[in-house]
Amino acid sequence: MLPGIAGICILMIFMTTINVFAAMSGIYGTGMAKYGVLALCTLLAIGIFGLLRLTKWGWALVTAGSLLFAAGDFFYFSRTHAARFFVRGLFILLFFLYLSRPETRERLH
Repeated sequence: MLPGIAGICILMIFMTTINVFAAMSGIYGTGMAKYGVLALCTLLAIGIFGLLRLTKWGWALVTAGSLLFAAGDFFYFSRTHAARFFVRGLFILLFFLYLSRPETRERLH
């Protein structure tokens, strides 16, 4: 396994856990947004465990999840102009670019 994949999985499971706790405490409201975040976090958590086993479906879910996290952070940056969203979005976009490399995809089953 590539060490970058393990690092990406650790950070993504941490961010997924934070978003689940935020959704359960009512940060995203009580309607569709809450259940949408919980559904996406569930898919991402399943994908993370699949990526740790080096499966292609796990790779696809984590790659899509990292792109969605980056897009969400850039959206929040455009609305609030808080630099932390921009920095985190760039960091997660770097994960997406790492996962998109041919060397990473070749190691998957």
